[in-house]
Amino acid sequence: MQMPEPSQAIMNQRDALAVALRQIVGQEWVISDEAERRPYQCDGITAYMAMPLLVVLPGSAAEVQQILRLCHEKGVKVVPRGSGTSLSGGALPLEDGILLVTSRLCNVLEVDAANRVARVQPGVPNIKISEAVQHLGLCYMPDPSSQLISTIGGNVAENAGGVHCLKYGVTANHILGLEAVLMTGEILHLGGAYLGAAEGELDLMGVLTGSEGLLAMVTEIAVRLEPVPEVARVISMSFPSVEEACACVGAIVGAGIIPAGLEFMDRKVLDAVSVLIRETFDSSTAALLLCELDGTAVEVDALVDVVSDVARAQGAIETKVSTTEEERQRIWSSRKLAFSAIGKLCPDYYCTDGTIPRNKLPEVLNKMADMSVKYGLDYANCFHAGDGNLHPIIMYDAAKPGDLEKAEAFGADVLIACVDAGGVLSGEHGVGVEKRDLMTHQFTEIDLNQQQMVKCAFDPAELLNPGKVFPTACRCAEFGRMHVRNGAVRFPDIPRF
Repeated sequence: MQMPEPSQAIMNQRDALAVALRQIVGQEWVISDEAERRPYQCDGITAYMAMPLLVVLPGSAAEVQQILRLCHEKGVKVVPRGSGTSLSGGALPLEDGILLVTSRLCNVLEVDAANRVARVQPGVPNIKISEAVQHLGLCYMPDPSSQLISTIGGNVAENAGGVHCLKYGVTANHILGLEAVLMTGEILHLGGAYLGAAEGELDLMGVLTGSEGLLAMVTEIAVRLEPVPEVARVISMSFPSVEEACACVGAIVGAGIIPAGLEFMDRKVLDAVSVLIRETFDSSTAALLLCELDGTAVEVDALVDVVSDVARAQGAIETKVSTTEEERQRIWSSRKLAFSAIGKLCPDYYCTDGTIPRNKLPEVLNKMADMSVKYGLDYANCFHAGDGNLHPIIMYDAAKPGDLEKAEAFGADVLIACVDAGGVLSGEHGVGVEKRDLMTHQFTEIDLNQQQMVKCAFDPAELLNPGKVFPTACRCAEFGRMHVRNGAVRFPDIPRF
């Protein structure tokens, strides 16, 4: 994985730049000491590291505005960062760029229960939004597994999903308004703090959501709140084979049921989490599905019966249905602990997130088994089965020469298989640097040029999070070129701006 060559001229300006930035945010909020910068040298994908030029923690949108304006004037690159849970290298620092961290922008600014809207700063952890409104019987539905620490600003940057996004939609479906700062320091206000605020506008909120910090720095978000469901119950379904579990996923949705969540765990994950939850699983279980159903009590009771019947018809060995909220949380604990449990089985693991049509699950999972043999690396599967969002966990040892390269190649082959099966490179983790060099497998050169033109419209100097998403530099100057021949332009009667 290659990143743009750092500018030694910019790196030589570190001390002077630190002085200028401290005048904006205060002495203690610019981290320049090497030992103190070291914890920021990677995000959730620890295979890639770089020491940031400086780490800056602004305390307001006005400070973000001044920081970006200063960096624009001096030609300094900027990488936005929330809590650093990105699994695609989206917040990987640059040696000649500052890391702009939202940790201090961590307030729930306003809750409007009547309109079911909350205004929040980007550094607010996802779970804190629901905690701030639970006394009102409301919640924020998108719930990535990292919701205890991942920030809403990072969720917007990656268009994060989560367990409940099968029924309720991803982050983009829950954003009503954004305040964002361009690299020039100009502030954008898009949408607003009420449903329908963005109607009649160009969908720039849709452009910014999932843009991975390449276009602007988000400084405020208006999120849509939902009533907490009256009842939620989860069904645990054990299957003797991966193929039967995958078939059940399609059968449930084919029966006209859209669960709140529908998750898959293979035997390796079950064995890993059993130690943590102190519960054993039937020895004949090869895969487990967790299906959550929510709504009114009458509706949920009826759906539980239908899903249980579907599961048995698809070969389920056993079905367990939660009867209390405590039991529901206990059943879900196996899924929530999956990734930390796998971390106890191997020195390192590499997780990617291609997405495929549900009916392609058995085909792609069987290909993964072949890839495991090809590369000599073990793997486990724990993913959002309902929307086909795979999260293969490839186990390796970074201390062993060649293991990282094999894990990367294994992951790339999985993603290529996803695209070839009619899917996409990413469901929620984003492209970052991890999938950047595979973009040409999903998109044509024309597709990528069009996307890069959007980048150039927002950030023509290419200073915001460069080296991410696109496999080549954007060449913004070329997109605005005009061909002149013999001193004459074509169609001289058309007004030029």
